Amino acid sequence: MFNRSVFTTKRRAIVAGALLATACAGTALAQEQRPAAETIRRVQVPEARQAVAVAERSFYAIDNRTIAKFDKETGKQVAKWEGPKGGPILHLDSGVVRDGKLYTAHSNYPDWPMVSSVEIWDAETLRHLESHSFGIERGSFTWLDRDPQGRWWGAFANYNRVFDKSPLAYGNKFNTQIVRFNPDWSIAEAFVYPDALVARFQDMSNSGGAFGPDGRLYITGHDNAELYVVAPPEMGSVMQWIETIPIEIGGQGFAFDPAERGVVWGLIRNKTGGPNDVTVSRLPPRS
Repeated sequence: MFNRSVFTTKRRAIVAGALLATACAGTALAQEQRPAAETIRRVQVPEARQAVAVAERSFYAIDNRTIAKFDKETGKQVAKWEGPKGGPILHLDSGVVRDGKLYTAHSNYPDWPMVSSVEIWDAETLRHLESHSFGIERGSFTWLDRDPQGRWWGAFANYNRVFDKSPLAYGNKFNTQIVRFNPDWSIAEAFVYPDALVARFQDMSNSGGAFGPDGRLYITGHDNAELYVVAPPEMGSVMQWIETIPIEIGGQGFAFDPAERGVVWGLIRNKTGGPNDVTVSRLPPRS
């Protein structure tokens, strides 16, 4: 059963203060700095290593080859899909529920060359429904979501981290691109992030992205406890970095709760091998 004793309704003041200090360090800042989000729930979920997706009554914890579905109210696991080791699913990176389907971003990270696909599941049963392969594209596909106009967006990440198979960086993080898709998943247009924002990704990249109930696009890095609001430019190819919001997450894939406006589900990975945490946070209102 869901252990409500691990829930917390108080603001994590110490953490938030540290996050705000980090956000204000250096010379490259977002145009706006919103107060820290308030953590309203936190629960241990072993499968929550790559992303959390959310529906009206359920949430989904996503790992490389695993999707676990839970009842939001009780925390009880109600369904699970797990791919075989060595099978076609290697690295699920994020997910979003739309029209009864769970859309996931998939890649072969950290293998080379980078190949990616969209994998689609029945959100009720976790039965696999569809797949669209990008083949060798602009990087590793890390997230996707649909904007208020019904158009799909996503990101192809590149990294500065070096892996065993190559002496070179895995793509160079400055090559990370955010794209808007046509209905057939071909790319309609593409943008890059400003250098100052890419620097916040450290040696990794843009891991999560989702359109909020306000219609704005929010993204995450790989580790930082921050949400970044970005928008397409009026001219050129570099996205605008609009705002930074400290929040109790560890980067990765996140989701807005369709049943509670302004509520964000995210995760914090336990890097020592223990259980991972799913966090639920309420964003502060915009000034």
